[in-house]
Amino acid sequence: MALTDLALRNAKPRDKAYKLFDGGGLHLLVNPNGSRIWRLAYRFAGKPKQISFGPYPTVSLAEAREKREDAKKQLLDNKDPTTVRKVEKVTAAISEGNTFSRLVGEYIERLEMRNSAPATVTKNRWLLENLAGPALGRRPISEITPFEVLAVLQQVERSGRRESARRLRSAIGSVFRFAIATLRAQHDPTSALKDALERPKVKHRSALTDPKQLGGLMRSIDEYDGWPTLRSAMLFTALTFARPGEVRGARWREIDLDKAVWSIPAERMKMRRAHVVPLSRQALEVLSEIRPLSGSSELIFPSIRSNKKILSENAMNSALRRMGFTQEEMTAHGFRAAASSILNEKGHSPDVIEAALGHLDQNEVRRAYNRATYWPERVVLMQAWADMLDAFRALKG
Repeated sequence: MALTDLALRNAKPRDKAYKLFDGGGLHLLVNPNGSRIWRLAYRFAGKPKQISFGPYPTVSLAEAREKREDAKKQLLDNKDPTTVRKVEKVTAAISEGNTFSRLVGEYIERLEMRNSAPATVTKNRWLLENLAGPALGRRPISEITPFEVLAVLQQVERSGRRESARRLRSAIGSVFRFAIATLRAQHDPTSALKDALERPKVKHRSALTDPKQLGGLMRSIDEYDGWPTLRSAMLFTALTFARPGEVRGARWREIDLDKAVWSIPAERMKMRRAHVVPLSRQALEVLSEIRPLSGSSELIFPSIRSNKKILSENAMNSALRRMGFTQEEMTAHGFRAAASSILNEKGHSPDVIEAALGHLDQNEVRRAYNRATYWPERVVLMQAWADMLDAFRALKG
């Protein structure tokens, strides 16, 4: 006979435990101490077993019957309800421990182990900890929904930082893919948000691409009366159109004067791949002039304050501002854009220019082939560019 709530409420403890049966193996065990526990008796693989559903009245009669039906469905699927519960408990415990913050920490460690560029590590840490961390940090990563991620991204987007929002979506996606690969998540919620954000307005790096204006800049650098190392660093940047960070960190041991080559090691390159730069006659003259001033420093362009420290990140841009060039007109990084634009306009091979800029071909074989094939052309290109800058200096008006 099926149980009723009245019968359950009236069930009193006795000297010995007894059972009140509801059918289908479900019963209430009434203990001498007054506790009343729901249990289900069943057979699995030919063996009698039982599972507890919790105390009455915390678990009501209706809830106990629902749990019984769930257990029956598991048995029909050849699953042991007791085993299923143990797995769920373990999964829940693991899920609680595998929070978004924990996975972020492991992901950042992996970036460092793979020798990712320090700037890349710093940028990812800032995006994931400062922008995503407050809202998602304590959440089990397997429970985070696309809606939660979208809310974080839209908050950043509303602040006007559209590019940061897009980079954040990419960074969060990387963490989820890492979680999936390590069996701690099944889905990447960012994949559904690909078109959910506004595209940022492209802001091109400021650069002087008019020969007369660029010639005026070169004359200003020639006449710059500030720190000589800084002047030489700007000239070397203009002649090699290397990234400012690569120039600031340049070491004498990277220079082969006899072969006129500057070999930048992988750890100092943005793409973490070694890059070799042919040095023009003018670039070698810059090195010859600065050598006595750098003294015993291993740095070619040491800081104003110490010959053991590199120039500050803003040193060259600050010098450009003092020379009268606004941020909208020219930046230290703009020498790369200027060289690329003018050399392409002059009819030089785009592939050779890209190789000189250190841009990577996505195909490993083609990249190795291009590096070997374009070396003679790059030597000619770098000398041609240095000669152009000399010619630009002579242009007036």
